[in-house]
Order: sequence, then C-alpha cells, then structure tokens
Amino acid sequence: MIKLAGKTLFITGASRGIGKAIALKAAKDGANVVIAAKTAQAHPKLPGTIYTAAEEIEALGGRALPCIVDVRDEKQIGEAVEQAVQKFGGIDILVNNASAINLTGTLETPMKKVDLMLGVNLRGTYLTSKLCIPHLLKSKNPHILNLSPPLNLNPIWFKNHTAYTMAKYGMSMCVLGMAEEFRGSIAVNALWPKTAIQTAAMEMLGGAEVGKQCRNVDIMSDAAYAILGKPRSYTGNFVIDEEILKTEGIKDFDIYAVAPGNALLPDFFLDEAEALVQNMGDQVVIPVVKGDSRSAATSGPIAETFNIIKGVLNPDIVKSTGGVYKFDLSGEHAGVWFIDMKNGGGSAGSGEPPVKADVVMTMDSADFTKMFAGKLKPTMAFMSGKLMIKGDMSLAIKMEKMMSMMKSKL
Repeated sequence: MIKLAGKTLFITGASRGIGKAIALKAAKDGANVVIAAKTAQAHPKLPGTIYTAAEEIEALGGRALPCIVDVRDEKQIGEAVEQAVQKFGGIDILVNNASAINLTGTLETPMKKVDLMLGVNLRGTYLTSKLCIPHLLKSKNPHILNLSPPLNLNPIWFKNHTAYTMAKYGMSMCVLGMAEEFRGSIAVNALWPKTAIQTAAMEMLGGAEVGKQCRNVDIMSDAAYAILGKPRSYTGNFVIDEEILKTEGIKDFDIYAVAPGNALLPDFFLDEAEALVQNMGDQVVIPVVKGDSRSAATSGPIAETFNIIKGVLNPDIVKSTGGVYKFDLSGEHAGVWFIDMKNGGGSAGSGEPPVKADVVMTMDSADFTKMFAGKLKPTMAFMSGKLMIKGDMSLAIKMEKMMSMMKSKL
C-alpha cells in the first residue's frame, strides 16, 4: 500500500542522514518533501546539501522544495512553511529531525554550545511545530514525528552530558505535551533507535571504525514510514525503531547492519541497552570529566598493569595509534597515569603525561584493572557510568588493540 502518495512532509535537517533517509522513503511513494536545512553549499566534512537531496527525491518520483533554514530563526521557518503551502497546498506531516549534539560535562561545555543545543533541539522543534500546526490541522491524517528518546530519568543519562540530555529531552517533552494538547486532531509521536545509526555525525563523534557497530539509516526511515501510515489516534508514543518494525513483520534485522555479524553499539537513553551491551565486543564511546594532578603509587595492581603496558608498547603500536592518554583514577589505588602512544617508541608511567593528553579517561582504579584484564568491557563501563572520556573518541577506540594484546598477560 502506498501510504504517503501526494502527502506533503516538512522535514528539518533533511539534507543528510536520517532526515534525508525519511525523505527518500517518502519520495518513493510520490510524496512532496520540504527540505528545511542549513546546508546550501557543500560542507568539507559532511556530505550533501539541500539541493543534492532535492535531486535525489525527485529522481525517486517525489517532488521537492529545498529551503535554507536555521530552525532557531522564526522568520526563516515561517517563510519555508508559507512556501510549502503555496507550492504543495498544505502540510500533512512534520518531522523534527534537526539536532545538535555536544557530549561534554557541565564545566567543559561552553555556553555557546549549550545555547546551540537548546536552540536547535528544543526551541527549533517547538517553533517549527507551532508554525506548522495551523496547516496540519487542515490535513486528513496529520502527524508530527520528533526524532527524540523516551523520557528516561535515570541519572546515568544526565551525569556526563547534562546540557545535551536537557536539550534532547526538550524535544521529547514537546511530544508529551502536544500529543495531549492535540489529541484527536494531530498524531504526535517520537522515534528513537535501539542501536547507534551510521551517519556523518556519528563518524565525527566516534571515528570511522564505529560504523562497523552501527545500523544504517534505513531502519529509521522504515520505522518512520510505519508510524506515519498510522491513523491520528496513534499518538503520544515513544517508539523504538526495532520494536515497531517487529510489529510490521520484520524478523531479520541483519539487513540493517552496516557490518552483519558485528556486535551493535547501543544508543543513549535506553536502560534496555545494558542487556545488549552484554553481547558486545569492546567499544568505547563518549563523555567527559576533569582530572587532577594526584600522584600515583609506584606499587600495587595499577603499577603492575602499567609495567605490562610498557612491555607491550612498540613502534608499530605507536605509529598506528598516534595518541597520548591520561588516566585519572579514583578509589583504593587513586592516582594519575599516562600512556604515550604518539612519540618515539612509546612510554607509560605514573603522573602527568610528558605532553598534553589527547584523551583523558576517568574511572575507579578497580574498574581500570578489570578493563585492561578483559573482565570489564569499556562499553559496559561507560553505559554503567563507570568510565568517562574526554578527548578524541577515535583514539579511545584505537586503544583497544593494545588492550587485546594485554589480555593474555594479565
């Protein structure tokens, strides 16, 4: 059944990633798509513009309207909405996909970043919804779909990136409030992935290698398609992509895996992720905390671990890694340690690194020992709040090579 033929979708952030995937899925039905995004000229690191997205939409049989829009700007949103109504006769579906992310702690997050996340995620979603709703109310089966998570108040999802969580949950609160406010008139729902999704933004956060433990954007576009085909009475739901696709009869989810057979990286804000992490290979992701300059003991389990690290280091590992690591450990064997896998043949020891660290890892000394012994997976350490990371995420992933070499010696 062609669900979206002739429908008009207003999608923010649709020039790339999940937003574009939803647009292309709708285009196959012959839908009209308003591409409301900022990228009018090619970005040096991120693929796609509103114009290239429009070309792809029309090549699949849809009609496109590219609009240069900063979702924080009321005038730009208003003009894009009016252009959509003039060109297509109305708006049937709004997808609030545009989002900003900065996974840092309170002291490390500049107010400029805080304002950006609150402006794009919360204000942008509220503003775009407000300006589209008068037109949605005229549609036969209107929908608002926000790409945002369930409202999970577990402190673990706040402690490492409070500003991002507040901003993202702002989108979810729009779902909670507007679903009730417009019940019977507009379906308002949220969609969130169970696992990490391979996008340019994800690669910027976690490095190119993280893609192997992601699903592709098709799972989100298929899930969105399932939601948008439902009646307006389907409202107020916080939908997980895999769960709704199971109800649609999908059984083989390997079709969505970037690298079938690899363990998948769980996404944020889902407590169920812990069960998924149990089956994962080692993988480190995000956050931040500020260390201090405490001295470290020269004997004990941590010192023994670092003696083994010194024996493992070699020019090949240094060349392939290219990073300086600082470990700020608390607990029974508190102290500061470092591994230099960037200079010469590499070095490791207690105290501050000889040069500025590229990555700072903060955790309890007991968990550090378990992690390097292969008894605690870095992802589980992070997901449980035991590990916090500041710096280059790709370097955190590269360190796994050395950890795998050490497992047999610890």
